[in-house]
Amino acid sequence: MTTVDEHAAHIAGLVGLGSARPPVDVGLDDALGRVTSVAVLSPVDLPLFRNSQMDGFAVRSADLPGTLPIAGEVSARPSDPPALRPGTAVRIMTGAVVPEGADAVVPVEDTVVTDGLVAIERVRRPGEYVRDRGSDVHAGDELLPAGLRLASRHLAALAAAGITTVSVRAGIRVAIITTGSELVEPGAAPVLGQVFDSNGTALAAAVRAAGATVASRVHVGDDTTAMLRALTDAAAHADLILTSGGISMGDYEVVRETLEPLGARVGTVAMQPGGPQATAVFEGVPVVCFPGNPVSTQVSFEVFVAPLLRKAAGLPPARRETRTLVAALSSPPGKRQFLRGRAVGASEAALVAGPSSHLVAGLAASDLLVIVPEDVTALAAGDNVEVLHL
Repeated sequence: MTTVDEHAAHIAGLVGLGSARPPVDVGLDDALGRVTSVAVLSPVDLPLFRNSQMDGFAVRSADLPGTLPIAGEVSARPSDPPALRPGTAVRIMTGAVVPEGADAVVPVEDTVVTDGLVAIERVRRPGEYVRDRGSDVHAGDELLPAGLRLASRHLAALAAAGITTVSVRAGIRVAIITTGSELVEPGAAPVLGQVFDSNGTALAAAVRAAGATVASRVHVGDDTTAMLRALTDAAAHADLILTSGGISMGDYEVVRETLEPLGARVGTVAMQPGGPQATAVFEGVPVVCFPGNPVSTQVSFEVFVAPLLRKAAGLPPARRETRTLVAALSSPPGKRQFLRGRAVGASEAALVAGPSSHLVAGLAASDLLVIVPEDVTALAAGDNVEVLHL
């Protein structure tokens, strides 16, 4: 029986995603969560022009306090307003171009307007409520650094600078193949003996969350010909192939029956859930094979593949920390157990549901995995335990 650490090292060597890949340019609609490959320089000054921060009146500060005639109006639309004449004010809207000659904006709530005149009681400092061109960033300045995972606020800055594409680290292309003649797609009407295919949905979401891209996602039944065809199709456009199900020691194990004659490594890892594991190389593409029970599939991905994809994408590793147990637990000897759990407060962990690999609702109710080492068979309430945040 292989240890968890041995199998993780084997997969890391097999997959080999640490090598540099050329960056790719993506549109802003596809850039969320991607990591910038180079620093992004602003092509323009921001703001693009001197504009008003408030609805109010553009004035010369030297004319205040006083009562000034209202000489016109500037709204937030394309315009080139005439210069402000001394001793006058111009009504102005938020975002509108500040006329030449005006050096301050007085908010409308600080004024009294009567018969075409605006009364302003106190002195205003030059620059008050005026956004100068380039006061946020100058053309040529760094707008975003390299190695940044893009969030909505970063995409907003890019769009504000008129940028439509951004260079990001290339996502690993992952093909997903779920197996088993008992599986039907969610939304179908299952007959007795059929179950919904949750692994396809889970793996696709997990791949994207780890910074990779889903190259394809298919399901095949217990048919080695169909499996071989699916592998061939996947290898043509993927950097990594993930499969679920079909690797146990019984009959109708389509992944094992297809890949073992081609040199696949099929065996058992000393962990729970997720004992059955397999790896292979098919037409030059690494294949990582998970057991079919849904919790086993998801735990296996988080333990063995997610760290590799996150590193390749430039994302930080998932957070691990030490917490104390709310209640006692027991664990089988010789196996590393990954129990579903939930963070309680700042420092505790509570178990959720049981250890069985079919309890998907229990995993959905969890936000971390409680890791029990191979040589530990029991822990008491209050004992320290390592947890992996999901």
